[in-house]
Amino acid sequence: MRVKKALENAGIRVLENDAAKIEFNAEAIWLVGIGDMWEGAPNIASALAKVPRMVNGAAPVIAFTHNIDIFPSIPSGVSLTIAGHTHDGQVQLPIIGRPIVPSAFGERYAADHIVEGGKNLFVTSDIGTSILPVRFRVPPEISLLTIN
Repeated sequence: MRVKKALENAGIRVLENDAAKIEFNAEAIWLVGIGDMWEGAPNIASALAKVPRMVNGAAPVIAFTHNIDIFPSIPSGVSLTIAGHTHDGQVQLPIIGRPIVPSAFGERYAADHIVEGGKNLFVTSDIGTSILPVRFRVPPEISLLTIN
């Protein structure tokens, strides 16, 4: 809640279970923000309510969420879901993999570009850590996505 208030105080609109249409050079894209599972109440239907019916030829929809566990519930009409939160598990051990990933799905959505059921998810491993300030074999990253 502190981060949201700080962003809003700086004049930044926070999309929490909300959507915004962005237009540039006669093209449009919808940005949809979905509330956090741990600190709020995610509501996909409410977030997508402002977006016109998602059909072929409609403006693309990009959904943003902190928690990857919401991805299976995202409708197929969403062009891309972008998530953070996992830090790619922070630790990746040879042979064993990631012993801890903060997700009910384990390593399934830990990082990178995942295509599942015709839907796209991008998960960044980010630059931070959670709980313990440790990263091993999981380099921090700042992602730059180019959308064509």
